[in-house]
Amino acid sequence: MAFRPPFTIALSLLALSLASGAQAADYPSRAITLVVPFAAGGPTDVVARTLGAELSKELGQPVVVENRTGAGGTVAATYVANAQPDGYTYFIHHNGMATATALYPALKFDPLKSFEYVGEVVDVPMTLLARKNFPPSNMAEFIQYAKANADKINLANAGPGAVSQLCGSLLQQALGVKFTTIPYQGTGPAMSALLGEQVDVLCDQTTQTIPHIQAGNVKFYGVTTLQRISKLPDAPTLDEQGLKGFEVKVWHGIYAPAGTPAQDIAVFNKALKTALKSPAFTSKMADLGAEIVSEDRQTPESLQKWVKSEIDKWTPVLKAEGMNVN
Repeated sequence: MAFRPPFTIALSLLALSLASGAQAADYPSRAITLVVPFAAGGPTDVVARTLGAELSKELGQPVVVENRTGAGGTVAATYVANAQPDGYTYFIHHNGMATATALYPALKFDPLKSFEYVGEVVDVPMTLLARKNFPPSNMAEFIQYAKANADKINLANAGPGAVSQLCGSLLQQALGVKFTTIPYQGTGPAMSALLGEQVDVLCDQTTQTIPHIQAGNVKFYGVTTLQRISKLPDAPTLDEQGLKGFEVKVWHGIYAPAGTPAQDIAVFNKALKTALKSPAFTSKMADLGAEIVSEDRQTPESLQKWVKSEIDKWTPVLKAEGMNVN
């Protein structure tokens, strides 16, 4: 082996360091894809597209939203888990990231090992709606009607694993009834079915429902958080109206394929934190009733801890209810 003087080795290491620094400084150098696991027009899609516009400004490159629907978000999650970990593919998902292991026994990714975590984005309350000509006028009437006519009621959701499904299941459990459940590929199509009076009831996020509630396009029975929300201050909670302890809300986090360079995650996370403070994003989320998470939750470490806790929370519940998807 040829002898290399110490100063030659030092120069080589310096060159490598400078090259690595230059590469990091160049990131991102092209468009970034933000994968959404649900249909265009749905609540997660609305959050993603609003956020993507602000991230583009911060990163200096386009953030292109790509919808990959199916199987409660697992189609998109599997795609991202197997994507090239080069810092140009990211993934936004909600509670489905934590419920997937219980719902899908043959899951092709591990929520805790197949991804790098970036940070949480927003929390979104759910609302209980019905088609405009549904007989009950308020929640008390809804409860009475549901118990007397459960076999005649169609309940829409966004598909297996979607929060709308979880909310609907908890509603039936709380009422002690069983509706006919009709799954759709996303809450966008489910909402369209409700507006078209093809289904009776839907539990959906405020990101999608507030405009329809305010326009009087649907019957609105209440919110699923334990406290009233600022965007609908006069709307009572389901907890207030007899369903004690009923609470369902949606949380959104951002992920990348496992092995994505840490420096790229750091750049993206910095852009995320700035984007979440932007007037355009905060205004849009306020209009939709979504709540931007606190700064301590906008970190990879916080999101990973939260996903683990949600897996531990929901897995026994879902298994007890037999909600596996074969």
